[in-house]
Amino acid sequence: MEVDAKVVTVHVVAAVAASYLAFILSNGSIPALGKNEAIAVLVGLAILYLAGQVSERLFGKEEVGGFKGWLWSGIVPFLLLWFVFWSMFINMW
Repeated sequence: MEVDAKVVTVHVVAAVAASYLAFILSNGSIPALGKNEAIAVLVGLAILYLAGQVSERLFGKEEVGGFKGWLWSGIVPFLLLWFVFWSMFINMW
C-alpha cells in the first residue's frame, strides 16, 4: 500500500474515534461536563494532531511529505469524516 493511503487510513480511524468522543462530549453523556461542543472540537483537533504525529513517526516525515502531504492525505479526510460521523451519531441518538 502506498504511504498516502496508509496516512489516510490512520486519519480515518482517528476521525471515527474522534467523532464518537465528540458526540459523547457534546451530547451531555458526561454529567460533569454537560453539553459542551467547544471541548468536543478541541478534543477532535487534539486527536487530529496526534494522528498526524503518529503517521509521521510510523512512515517517516519525508515519506509523508511534510505539512503539504499531511494536509491532503490527513487533515482533509479527517475533517470531512469527523463531521460526517459526528452528525450521524447526533442524528441516530
